[in-house]
Amino acid sequence: MKLDDKVAVVSGGGSGFGRAMSLLYAKEGAKVVVSDIISERGEETIDLITKDGGEAIFIKADASSASDNEKLIKQTVDHYGRLDIAFNNAGIGGSSAPIGEYPVEAWDKIIAVNLSSVFYGMRFQIPQMLKNGGGVIVNMASILGQVGFAGACGYVAAKHGVVGLTKNVALEYGKQGIRANSVGPGFVETNLTHDLIENKDAYDFLVYKHPMGRLGKVDEIVDLVLWLSSDRASFCNGGYYTVDGGYLAK
Repeated sequence: MKLDDKVAVVSGGGSGFGRAMSLLYAKEGAKVVVSDIISERGEETIDLITKDGGEAIFIKADASSASDNEKLIKQTVDHYGRLDIAFNNAGIGGSSAPIGEYPVEAWDKIIAVNLSSVFYGMRFQIPQMLKNGGGVIVNMASILGQVGFAGACGYVAAKHGVVGLTKNVALEYGKQGIRANSVGPGFVETNLTHDLIENKDAYDFLVYKHPMGRLGKVDEIVDLVLWLSSDRASFCNGGYYTVDGGYLAK
């Protein structure tokens, strides 16, 4: 087991990458705190973990709320006594429109859920990790954290911001035992991706953008997150790691 007795917090743990990562953390020996805004989904993840012999609890929290993030870490420490790993994963796709037509309300929401949530998470994770003598943070970015995508200004801006925040953590806390890295998946078969795809032509266009001729799979992403969360990645800090089927090579 790579993560025996580590305590890991996962935001957006009720579905997609968050659920898959919660299951993988538990399989590798971690005690997992699953956080999600939808209780039913979070509890489903807990059931899957415990049925497989893992240990986990669910804490309902809105990732875009500073107070909920503070509560999440407090309750985690109250229950397990420490925090070793944080996977800041919660996110939404947002509206699709050119910048000159992008709804202001949609901008505010996607920045709150996809970017402010990462800041709020780390704002309360880092002080606790310092008390433990260190820890590991993995933030879910995207290939759109490096390039643009027409019609998705909110998502692109948020994910660029996630990459930048992650680099700052490495600069500010590396000597104190905290590692932070971001992961940039290409387009992957998830509910979020399907929300972004309006029709078959759009889907085929996304496939074309990946030289491998297909979209990614969730398991292909979470294996990288697991490695970055483990001691095997002990010299990786401040990095932005893409898993994109060659998307950025074009």
